[in-house]
Amino acid sequence: MSPSLRILRPTVFVALLIALWQIGVSRTTTHIIPGPWNVLLGMIELGREGLLLRYVIASLFRVTWGFLMALVTAVPFGLFAGWHRRTRMAFNPLIQIFRPISPLAWIPIAILWFGVGDVSAIFLIFLASFLPLTVSAMNAVQSIDPIQLNAARNFGLSRSQVIYRVLCPAVMPQLIVGLRITLGVSWLVVVAAEMIAVNSGLGFLIIDARNAGNRYDLVVAAMVLIGVIGLLLDIGMRELETLPSVRWGFRDN
Repeated sequence: MSPSLRILRPTVFVALLIALWQIGVSRTTTHIIPGPWNVLLGMIELGREGLLLRYVIASLFRVTWGFLMALVTAVPFGLFAGWHRRTRMAFNPLIQIFRPISPLAWIPIAILWFGVGDVSAIFLIFLASFLPLTVSAMNAVQSIDPIQLNAARNFGLSRSQVIYRVLCPAVMPQLIVGLRITLGVSWLVVVAAEMIAVNSGLGFLIIDARNAGNRYDLVVAAMVLIGVIGLLLDIGMRELETLPSVRWGFRDN
């Protein structure tokens, strides 16, 4: 598929959805749901007041710190546990117990420990990212073909060389998929956390606009921004798939 066609198809589809949105709003008898034009005016209003950039930066700041903290701790731990069977057997039951617990269930505890502010939101994002990244790293190690490891050992590679030349390149494709999924989860959690635990960000904007005179144009504007930023984050993460060292693990779509 040509690059122009790849861009044209989703653009036409989004334009069709906006047109259907406008038609649906124009035919309804209520004025609760805003149309695309009103949402655009709401974004412009937020931009003029300086809130748009401030709230977007606040949300990205929390996601960045929470996700990076989980990345630098969960991935090494997951690789270590996946490589050492005894460690995996010791920690896996605990991981499986905590993994089904929603990060949002930790909101009261986060507020109790850290109060209302950025630290609580970052803590929740860290929790939402740590376990999925750990499991992804563990599974990536376990999915390595034993023949590759045995061949490396037969060629006389040391333990550190096996890890650097075989383990790391082999786990990267699956690990990148885990990073993409986890980053999306982090973006969901920060929006939910901002509705309760902080007083800024896109999640807070939704609640604040709802309480300030039912400004549903600003509510939908925040929702659109959340979706667009989430798409951009995923596109940026997918760029990792084009790296020469991991491209072998992905098929061209």
